[in-house]
Amino acid sequence: MQDRFAPALNQLPQELATAIVPILNEQFNGHISAEQLANLSEQTKLETNELLLALLPIAAALASPELSQFFVGAIVKGRSGNIYMGANLELPGEALFHTVHAEQSAISHAWLAGEKHIEAIIINFSPCGHCRQFINELIEGQDVTIHLPNQRPQKLSHYLPYAFGPADLQVTQPLLTEQNLNFVLPSDDPVIIEALEQLNTSYAPYTQSHGAVTLQMADGKILCGRYAENAAFNPSMQPMQMALTNLVRSNYQFSDIKRAVLIESAAGKISLVGAAMDALHSVAAVELEHLVAEPQT
Repeated sequence: MQDRFAPALNQLPQELATAIVPILNEQFNGHISAEQLANLSEQTKLETNELLLALLPIAAALASPELSQFFVGAIVKGRSGNIYMGANLELPGEALFHTVHAEQSAISHAWLAGEKHIEAIIINFSPCGHCRQFINELIEGQDVTIHLPNQRPQKLSHYLPYAFGPADLQVTQPLLTEQNLNFVLPSDDPVIIEALEQLNTSYAPYTQSHGAVTLQMADGKILCGRYAENAAFNPSMQPMQMALTNLVRSNYQFSDIKRAVLIESAAGKISLVGAAMDALHSVAAVELEHLVAEPQT
């Protein structure tokens, strides 16, 4: 079991603490399959929503709150039945807009894993306005159910009435809609190939500034992040931040980063390179490789 989960186990019901230890192996990154979830429910006699609320200390243990020391955990439940954990990430010495909120982390986890529809988000603290706006970008975002400890479950529409979202800017394919872009960048480099694949599934309907980041770890593992824009602009999630929260969830240290690549669209209205470099250099002494891809004609 990973050491970071030891304190969290003391906050779980004994039956759940015993049942989940085998899942918290060195490869655990916050993903629990529908089958594993059903087994946990059977072993603990907890129904699904009770179980997910009880698991929040495990999600919060994935946090890296360098500035606040305030641990927030979130769990996304997909229509597939799988769950995806996320937690807040704060970058030392960097402006607060670089922060990743727990809900963003969990949603990006589900998106990177290929989840097509999010039904519920379970959080240990009430979602801030930033996160409510980020959730609203999702397919049927207003219908996502929010679960909080000691509160009745409510849809996002309860927490964000009179919402402003993609439809207000004539976007008909919200976040999580499958993106089939056609950017090309000839290369036989696996790190670049993965970045290009992620670029072609990124979400940038407002600026067309599609982008993706790949981080190669010391053991050769490649971790990624994609750009996820938002109708309110500021809650947009940068690809580097998504990659870094992916790294933390996956039980790596920032010192494990040996290579970093950003690929972005040549046709975008903005560039992501400055924000990506700032975030990367706050945690690792690694140069950012910046590449530009052209849309295939």
